[in-house]
Amino acid sequence: MTSMIRPILHTAPRRRSLASPEGVACRAIDHRRIERAVREILIAVGEDPDREGLLDTPARVARAYAETFAGLRQDAGVHLRRTFAQEASGDDVVMLRNIEFSSMCEHHLAPFLGRAHIAYLPSGGRVTGLSKLARTVDVFARRPQLQERLTSQIADALVEHLQPRGVAVLIEGEHLCVRVRGARKADAEMVTTAMRGVYTEDRELRREVLALLHSPFTP
Repeated sequence: MTSMIRPILHTAPRRRSLASPEGVACRAIDHRRIERAVREILIAVGEDPDREGLLDTPARVARAYAETFAGLRQDAGVHLRRTFAQEASGDDVVMLRNIEFSSMCEHHLAPFLGRAHIAYLPSGGRVTGLSKLARTVDVFARRPQLQERLTSQIADALVEHLQPRGVAVLIEGEHLCVRVRGARKADAEMVTTAMRGVYTEDRELRREVLALLHSPFTP
């Protein structure tokens, strides 16, 4: 079935909230404070922060953290508020798979990375651009995170801003806190899912969408 998408925009009011996942307003990144903290960490582990190789490390870490945690000052609604009218039946699923992401585990401040797969059933003939789905993943990934929370936040954002009939999110992640320390399991992969709407109510639809999220791509 072919569908025709007309550029009819539906724009929700812009929100200026800089809220964290817990709803507390986030301040701007304090580079100087991060630099001082990194310098103290280097001293604490027995290094000399004034040696040539480490002189610029505190500033580099501050810049890296500003990028890594940029999602704390972003709102997924900025991306998802723009929708388009779509001529399609109510059973046509919209899916975007293999969305690469990187995040930071809040327990050890160690990276975890992987791929997110998103599917939703539009309601009222409204869809959003595929790039907006990918950007939504980044908004929530670029925060101190747990993979379980990341999965739920993506699903809840789609429910809030798109009002779809159903949402399915599946994330596959590799956690460096498991790979390089502690258990040291190089091949361990974490898989989390979040289902909303009809995918929580209809087992057959749930099995169908999970099969689609897992199936290999054949162009």
